[in-house]
Amino acid sequence: MPHAEKYPPTGLQALILCGPGSSFPTFTSSPDENPKALLPIANRPMVWYPIDFCYRTGINRITLICPPSASEAIKTGLNTDIYLTSLPLPRPDVLAPKDLDHNMGTAEILRLPEVKELVDSDFVILPCDLVCEVAGSQLLQAWQVKSGSLLSSLEVDHLTNGKRSRYSSGMGVWYDTKANTPIKKEETDFIATTSLDKPTMAPAKESIIPGISKLVYSTPTDTLKDVIEESSGLPIRHGLLKAHPRVRMLTKHRDAHIYIFPRWVLEFVERNERMESISEDVVGWWAKASWQRGLAEKLHVKAICQPQKPNADSQDSPTSENSQGARDLEQALWSRTSTMTMGLTSQQLRRVLSHNESQPESEVPNILAYVHSGPSQKEGSLIRRVDTAQLLLAISLQLAKLPSLEETGGESISPYAHARKVAYPEGVKSRTTITKQDSLVGENVTIEEKVAIKESVVGTGCQINEGAKISGCLLMDGVVVGKNCKLTKCILGKRCVIGDGSILTDCEVQENLLVEPKTEDKDNRLMSSEGLEATEAEMDEVLQDQDGEADDAVMK
Repeated sequence: MPHAEKYPPTGLQALILCGPGSSFPTFTSSPDENPKALLPIANRPMVWYPIDFCYRTGINRITLICPPSASEAIKTGLNTDIYLTSLPLPRPDVLAPKDLDHNMGTAEILRLPEVKELVDSDFVILPCDLVCEVAGSQLLQAWQVKSGSLLSSLEVDHLTNGKRSRYSSGMGVWYDTKANTPIKKEETDFIATTSLDKPTMAPAKESIIPGISKLVYSTPTDTLKDVIEESSGLPIRHGLLKAHPRVRMLTKHRDAHIYIFPRWVLEFVERNERMESISEDVVGWWAKASWQRGLAEKLHVKAICQPQKPNADSQDSPTSENSQGARDLEQALWSRTSTMTMGLTSQQLRRVLSHNESQPESEVPNILAYVHSGPSQKEGSLIRRVDTAQLLLAISLQLAKLPSLEETGGESISPYAHARKVAYPEGVKSRTTITKQDSLVGENVTIEEKVAIKESVVGTGCQINEGAKISGCLLMDGVVVGKNCKLTKCILGKRCVIGDGSILTDCEVQENLLVEPKTEDKDNRLMSSEGLEATEAEMDEVLQDQDGEADDAVMK
């Protein structure tokens, strides 16, 4: 875990949205007791990953936002889980707005009074299911340089000829779903981007600034397919092609739900009460407002972002005596954005200031896009949302393949490497087989003789009895596997018990469930009758919501 002192504060705050986990019906049938945020990914709680990302970025003002009913379970996890209690100070806060329920849209959350009171600066929004090895400091630096936020984040009117900087842009992150561990039927988004002006100076080698573009269109691929079927073609407005003749369109990428937003976005969401989703409504409409005639006015973007005119009688107006204004401004930038401007030269900073001052007052701030694509992906650059059982298993197994710190001498290209592949070797009896190169075994695990574990993750406190064969599986904490069981590509919930001689393939087993001995099953969810009834009701509700969203989806 990184130390807080290595990453100086950025001045931003982070909101991590902790939803109910309707896409994990087997393991979150009781979301108040077993919230999605605490499901394990490679033996660490899911919410640990975005929290770790924030600390590695230099953001230590972190708030987990959840429904009131899940607040107690998440607070308990923060106070008892070994990984969450090892987080550096200050610890994340938990905010449970009284009106927040499991069906509220992400944009609607930003309109809640408790959230509006909390956010007092530019901010980052993350999902609780994010796994991101890419350094957040690189994302923030690219946003600072390309959005003009170096000036808008400072109160330096008297140093800029009495003019405020234009309101800064926002930025989102998208990743290629096919580049690394492809999953069948994984959700994707259709996005269209256009290039920004090329930098006059070459960025640092490790910089992601060359990968930043301007987002001009964004919608879920499923929504686009419905529109194409209705229209018998792809409807593209002439205004888009007129404003951006060269557009890059992508259909295999997915929104990572990493958003860097200037604070004015809160007012943008407040004024547009019909916005429910950040990804579809806030980002999607914002992208179109930059080129669709009249849309910026309808969405109140220009009214919100119109620069404030200086007061002629203001005592802060510049005078000829302020000959060092530019140098003072540059010094302010360096002193207050040390993390953001890491690697920028004085000449590059001046170019940023010049770029900001040249922007027309009526321009709609850009919504920027960092597209993390296949050829550029290297080891240590994983970006993935883990919001289905398939992804939970696949990403856990992928992280299990990372060399441990014990193997690499304490150095790793990934922040997610574990200290040891087998955390408690004393619990492993002789005559067992564990392929350490692709497996991970947690603390206090008991493994009897003649057990074979291959390409699997075994959680804390599990007991694997004699002769069991486990391949391509994820076992959550406290699982008991009976003698001579054969488990392949299964996910076993916390404290479930698999009876002797059972053979399970591609199965999900609910927490605390007892599977009878000699059970044989394939491609199934093994749940209690109460959990099954609750799951069916939840799925019906989700399907109804999706039908309603499809009816409301109209290409403007």
